[in-house]
Amino acid sequence: MKITLRILVSLLLVSAAVSFGFSSYQVRTERNLLLVELEKRANLLAEGLQSSVEQIFESGSTQKLQKLVRKFEKRGNLDGVAILDSTGRLIESSENVQYSSGPVRELISGSLMENRTGSGFVKVDGQKKYIYSLPLSSKEKASLGALVLFYNTPYIDSKLRQILYENLARFLILSLLITFTTVLVVRWSITGPIAQVSDWLKELRIGKSKQPPRIPRGDILGPLTAEINNLAKSLSMAKALGQEKAEMREKSESKWTPERLKERVLRDLGKKSLFVVSNREPYMHRKRGSEIECIVPAGGLVTALDPVLRACGGVWIAQGSGDADAETSDGKGRLMVPPDEPMYTLRRVFLDKKEDEGFYYGFSNEGLWPLCHIAHTRPSFRLEDWVQYQQVNEKFSQVLLEEIEDEDSPVVLIQDYHFALLPLLIKSRRPDARVGIFWHIPWPNPEVFGICPWSEEILLGLLGADLMGFQTQFHCNNFLDTVDRYMESKIDWEHFSVERNGHLSHVKSYPISVAPFRLKETAPPAELKQKLLKGLGIKAELVGIGVDRIDYTKGILERFRAIERLFEKYPEYLGRFTFIQLGAPSRTLLKKYRDVISEAEEMAEKINWRFKGRDWKPVLFLKDHHDHQRIYSFYKIADLCMVTSLHDGMNLVAKEYVSAREDESGVLILSKFTGACRELRDALIVNPYDIEEMAEAVRSALVMDGAEEAARMRSLKEVVKERNVFYWAANLISGLARLRITERGAFND
Repeated sequence: MKITLRILVSLLLVSAAVSFGFSSYQVRTERNLLLVELEKRANLLAEGLQSSVEQIFESGSTQKLQKLVRKFEKRGNLDGVAILDSTGRLIESSENVQYSSGPVRELISGSLMENRTGSGFVKVDGQKKYIYSLPLSSKEKASLGALVLFYNTPYIDSKLRQILYENLARFLILSLLITFTTVLVVRWSITGPIAQVSDWLKELRIGKSKQPPRIPRGDILGPLTAEINNLAKSLSMAKALGQEKAEMREKSESKWTPERLKERVLRDLGKKSLFVVSNREPYMHRKRGSEIECIVPAGGLVTALDPVLRACGGVWIAQGSGDADAETSDGKGRLMVPPDEPMYTLRRVFLDKKEDEGFYYGFSNEGLWPLCHIAHTRPSFRLEDWVQYQQVNEKFSQVLLEEIEDEDSPVVLIQDYHFALLPLLIKSRRPDARVGIFWHIPWPNPEVFGICPWSEEILLGLLGADLMGFQTQFHCNNFLDTVDRYMESKIDWEHFSVERNGHLSHVKSYPISVAPFRLKETAPPAELKQKLLKGLGIKAELVGIGVDRIDYTKGILERFRAIERLFEKYPEYLGRFTFIQLGAPSRTLLKKYRDVISEAEEMAEKINWRFKGRDWKPVLFLKDHHDHQRIYSFYKIADLCMVTSLHDGMNLVAKEYVSAREDESGVLILSKFTGACRELRDALIVNPYDIEEMAEAVRSALVMDGAEEAARMRSLKEVVKERNVFYWAANLISGLARLRITERGAFND
């Protein structure tokens, strides 16, 4: 009861202070209003009588003066009237008027002497009176005397006392209500839950765990202190023991490698197969003359998931995009891969031109891509594209359902924004399946996502998944905010999950990474630099590198402007520093992408025309599909790498550059709008919209002390080494495999 009493006393004191303050203010306000009103009444009456009194006064009719004075005797709060001559001698007055009082005579004398209106409160026989004196004058403006009004004022004090009594009554009623409400709240909303929590902690401590009740917050949890301490001690001991065992196990294991990834997946999946769905396929067949070659498309997704499927077997479902894909597959688009050592099935889904334009180029890359990246490019949403997007998602769902038909509780991992509808399509027909989706690009805030005309349908599709993975916790927060804004659902912010129609969707961040570079370059960096620059026809002492798919979200144009600004501010780097941009053309069927390529080429030419020397260029824009070996070579010779995305889910180029550095040299300049900047904190973090800041960052990288450069790169390499792509894949697949799947949910609206 001590806490409850303290709460009650505090509330009552605050209420009393507030009531006293308001009462004081109201009394002051009311007193001022009453005084103003009294003065107005006195002024109106005196001015109304002035002319009549002056005429009678000049006529010398004492009888008329007496009649006039008697007429205004005892009218409401007006006690009476007095008329005085110019010397202050009383000529005529009402019976109740006491002119002989010293303060009264003093007030009237002042009015007569200064020929002005006088008013004020004076005490007469212990009673407060209000006196109003108005000078009288003849037609020749000579002073005749004064007209004096006498008012009694007890009604003012009476009115003010009434206000105080009423406020006191209100305070008493308010106090009773506060007391009653507080007692109810404490007993019904706090004491009961505290007892439930206490019982749950006791059960948990003795090993009889059950569903925890809703735990109230606040310092009223005093009765739970002992049990919470016991529980905390028990959990701390268990956690310490578990950490000790984990550290011992980790010391005996290597860093995350394909082999370790295989062991983890086999342990978590057991004999189950893994079913992966993505737009990009892991192996592509294309014609080269009369021959057919098999190539592995570049990308972290293939690097991460190919070893997993090699280890546990399964099926990878993807769009067949190679011109020889159909003739190298069977009638259903199946083939075993890798070609040299078949270990899992690749199931190709072939789209016609209309489907590809609407699904991939239209809704996915003209709609969802700019919507999620918020890079100041307006998304385009067309009904025909949405129809194709739905049809292609349905087409992939039919293929996937066919592949998992004979599987018990299959594990399905869907990749990226191309298949936002697929989780619900699968889960509604196979509730026993463990369905996960990893969203590689950013997730925008609710206001931006609401631009999409079919935002609710997309959210419904995604919430069909048991596990949703994002690159950063910030994107997880945005997703839950979006669901909270647009969907009827129960969101658990503590465990980051969404419950809808009995189905639970978990939301978690899994920052993707890169595999360690296994390419070997025998030539030392200095020799390799000379070789590469000679092949490009230039000479340079210092080299910067940028590696991007040519996209308006990558900040390539802003990067070029920063390089131009560097040479404007620091001309000493002319002839010494060259920036090389490796750019892979992408989605060239879309006008926006063709425009970005043209703008980048024009800007590079403009900078070169402005600054270039005889055997030196400030910017080299190498537009081509570069293989891993060539990219690795440029990473190795670059003194700095610029990753200046305007918005990016992660951006693996930053991690590739760090991973490729064989020594501890090199500086990474990284946009603060990438997911990578949340992990790679020892990079030079920049705002890509601030050209001055980026130019200064390049300057800082070029003049950085060797010890600082080594310390930064050492820290970056440790992060990338410990959290590589195999670590990402292991956590994502393990998180999906370990979920408890319930079949309570009905996916109907």
